[in-house]
Amino acid sequence: MTARRSRRRSAAYAALALGLAGSLALTGCNSHSKKSKKSSSSSTSKSKKRKIIGGGGAAAGAGAASHRSSDCKASATKLGVTHRPDPSRLVITYENRSSAPCHLYYAPVIRLDRSEVPLQPLHEESAVMAHRATVPAHGKAFAVIPTNTAATKGAHLNTMDIRFSDSHGDPRALSADIGFSKYQPTVAASSKAKVGEWYTSLDLADLKSGTDK
Repeated sequence: MTARRSRRRSAAYAALALGLAGSLALTGCNSHSKKSKKSSSSSTSKSKKRKIIGGGGAAAGAGAASHRSSDCKASATKLGVTHRPDPSRLVITYENRSSAPCHLYYAPVIRLDRSEVPLQPLHEESAVMAHRATVPAHGKAFAVIPTNTAATKGAHLNTMDIRFSDSHGDPRALSADIGFSKYQPTVAASSKAKVGEWYTSLDLADLKSGTDK
């Protein structure tokens, strides 16, 4: 082998080595680029998922806020009055027809037959310490008017005006009028009667008004 042929072969080997090195470098770049794209795509997907999850949480929070309790509203369709004979008393029933709980404070403010003076509460405000009854959604609350003495039995009622107290014990502006027909002679009371506080249990309302057996 001559020196000239040996130099040509060495040059050919060097060119081949350079070509292989360039090819490997290009392959590495392409692989790195693909990994970068996959990483970017995965990051974008996770970001979208986080946004969706965050949006759901906000919606759930809004739903919870819409079910927060508020003060109960006076309405003749939500109120009823019945006479219980043994022991004698009138039971005022409030029905919460909404899908959220509501609050009733102290005793209802009741006027009999358009009287200017409401019935007195059974207990002083200071004695019941800002009494509040929380009526659950679709639940009921009860207030009792004892009529177990001659002075409190009174005459047949024609109308009963009911207002709710606010958190300070003052009557709210909105009231509900309940009318009684001549076919309800047992619905009777006098201005001497007193009314107890709201409770979500009739047994407890009876107990607190002193009419429990």
